[in-house]
Amino acid sequence: MKLRDRMTLVFVLLNATLELIIFLLIFYFARQYTENEFYLRLQQRATIAAQTFLGEDELSIDIYEKIRNEHLHTLPDEHELIYPVSEDGVLDPSNIPVNYPLPKDFIERVIAHEYAEDQVGDTFYTGLFYHDNEGDFIVILSARDLYGMGKLLNLRKILMISFVISVTITYLLSRYLAKQALTPIQKIVQRVKEISVTNLHLRLVEQKSKDEIAELTTTFNNMLDRLETSFELQGNFVNNASHELRNPLTGILGQIEVGLNKKRTVPSYVSLLKGVEKEALRLDAMINGLLKLAQTDYDQQGLMESPLRMDEILLEVKHGIDIANPSNQIHLDFDQLPDDQSQLIVFGNERLLEVAFHNILHNACKFSDNNKVITRLLSYDNSLHVVISDEGIGIPSSELKNIFEPFFRGSNARAIEGFGFGLPLAHRIIKMHGGKLRVTSQVGKGTIVKVILPTAATPATIAKA
Repeated sequence: MKLRDRMTLVFVLLNATLELIIFLLIFYFARQYTENEFYLRLQQRATIAAQTFLGEDELSIDIYEKIRNEHLHTLPDEHELIYPVSEDGVLDPSNIPVNYPLPKDFIERVIAHEYAEDQVGDTFYTGLFYHDNEGDFIVILSARDLYGMGKLLNLRKILMISFVISVTITYLLSRYLAKQALTPIQKIVQRVKEISVTNLHLRLVEQKSKDEIAELTTTFNNMLDRLETSFELQGNFVNNASHELRNPLTGILGQIEVGLNKKRTVPSYVSLLKGVEKEALRLDAMINGLLKLAQTDYDQQGLMESPLRMDEILLEVKHGIDIANPSNQIHLDFDQLPDDQSQLIVFGNERLLEVAFHNILHNACKFSDNNKVITRLLSYDNSLHVVISDEGIGIPSSELKNIFEPFFRGSNARAIEGFGFGLPLAHRIIKMHGGKLRVTSQVGKGTIVKVILPTAATPATIAKA
């Protein structure tokens, strides 16, 4: 069933159920009122009849009959019965006409409660226990409420016709409203069918309203932006990876071919093997970089986090770089650390964060030829800022948008060894931890890398982790 038909059916059923309940309540209370009103009329007439036939110094029976016929109107099938009750409170059953369909136990209820009312078919019965100076009597008055039943029948017809008309109108309006509501979605579906891998540049028409359809359109367009960017990055990644992997393989195969071309001396073979080793190490470093990029995708699905002090992470990274590159000039500036030590704590994966900051600091040293690199740790509201500035070659402004793409290298950095893995890997790790990585640079003056990471919310959360 289509969504339009389902919405129409649900709305019609809900409206029909609600109206049916309301109409049934209206008819029920109208019937209760009509019956109570008629019982009251019968009770009043029974009282008048008892006073007329049994009371002393009252109107004569002839006057009562004249008044009833002229002013009270005789009720349809009206019958009045008055029976004496014995001293022990028992009515002789032989006094009740055989053809009079009196309800069972009606007399007992009248005697017990001095009043009773009942209905058999469309005939209403009212009974009074009347005390008179001549004794006790039971007055029974019965009649049919043709007028009230007629009103109820007319009301039922009106309610039934109103119900059918209302359901019909509700159905038509529901169909129209469902069509109006789903028309934008149908347009979205038609537009989405036109979008494929070959034309990811197409976008849905933005809605001017601020409803859920507009939100859906915006969200879908944002998803297409990400997909288009992802496809472009993937294409560039494959091309760059193929090119970069081919170079060391070509070098290895070329030197092997040279070595096999003719017999050579031992020193010559040693030189060839060193060349092969160099290219193999380069290939190994490139493959390790690719594996780290893939590992970040895996870790993002199940990142093992723990509370970590950012100053300790930077110290550990600095210690590792000092061992690998003793000539570095990295200076850690912790002069503006907060008094509250808990503001230095972030949630994250220690190994990945060390890899990210190692890559950033390693690049700062490499592209500045081991000139001074200053690393500042600053604390702001619910976030830590790590600002790393160097005095290196800088990055052209037109190329800053591509620095997070694997294998990308600045046009002024071709002569410096590397594969273009460090910064993209760091960016992905920082993003995994809910942080941001921003880069500003000027050619010939240096680069500033700012890493913003959220701090732990409360000490309770840290303890729990």
